[in-house]
Amino acid sequence: MRLAGRVVVVTGGGSGFGRAIALRAATEGADVVVADVDEEGGGTTVGLVEQVPGRAELVVGDVATGDGARAVVARAITRFGTIDVLVNNAGIAPPEPVDSWNAPEESWERVLRINLKSVYLCSRAAIPTMLDKGRGSIVNIASIAATRAVSCASYAAAKSGILGYTHQVAAELAPRGIRVNCVSPGYMRTPMSTGERKGLDAAEQEERVKSLGLLVPMKRMGGVDDIAAAVAYLASDEASYVTGQEIVVDGGYLAG
Repeated sequence: MRLAGRVVVVTGGGSGFGRAIALRAATEGADVVVADVDEEGGGTTVGLVEQVPGRAELVVGDVATGDGARAVVARAITRFGTIDVLVNNAGIAPPEPVDSWNAPEESWERVLRINLKSVYLCSRAAIPTMLDKGRGSIVNIASIAATRAVSCASYAAAKSGILGYTHQVAAELAPRGIRVNCVSPGYMRTPMSTGERKGLDAAEQEERVKSLGLLVPMKRMGGVDDIAAAVAYLASDEASYVTGQEIVVDGGYLAG
C-alpha cells in the first residue's frame, strides 16, 4: 500500500473526484480527512472510507476562507497527529452565461474564490506542518480548461491560476522536501459534468455523457477513478522526484 501511515486531506471530498480520491487513499493505507460544505455528502464519503476499512474524519466548512482552511488542518493534526498529503480538489462549475466574459461580478468572484483561493488558503495552512516534517505532497486539481477553451472565462481563469500557483510554489518548496503537482481532468463523468446537479434526468444525463464522449479521441468520457489513480501516484513515494508538473487525464483530448 503506497500511502500506508500517511494522513491525506481531501477538500471537496463529499462527491465526485473528491470522494474517489478519498477512497483510493484509504485503499492505499492512508488515514483520510474529508472536507466539504456538504455535511451529508461528506458523511457518506467517510462511511465509505470506513468500509474499506480505513480511518476517516469529516470536517464541514468552507475551505475558501482562512478560518475554514485552518480548521481542516487543525482537525487532521488533532485526530491523526499530522498531515502528509493535501489534495486541493474543492471547486464549482459556474452558471453558463451566453457571454462568459460578461458574467455577473458575484459569479466571477465566487468561482475564483472557491476554485483558486481555496488552493492558496489550504496550502498555506498545511505547509508549516510539512516544513516541520521536512516532507509532504500537495496535489491540486486543475482542468484542461486551463489550456483550451472548453468552459467559461471565470472557470478558465481559476484553473489557469492553479497551474501557475503549482509551478511557482513547487519551485519554492522543492529544496525543503515538499512536492507540489496538479492533475488536469478532461471530460470526466461526474455529477457536475453529467448535468445531475442541474436537475437533468437519467436519460438526459446519458445523452450528455454520450455527446461529450464523442469529443474525445478515445470516444468516451473518463471516470473519477482515473483522476484518483493519478492523484495516488503523485501523493506516493513513486513520484518522489516529480514536482511542479501537470498530469493531464483527458483521453487524448488536448492531443487531438
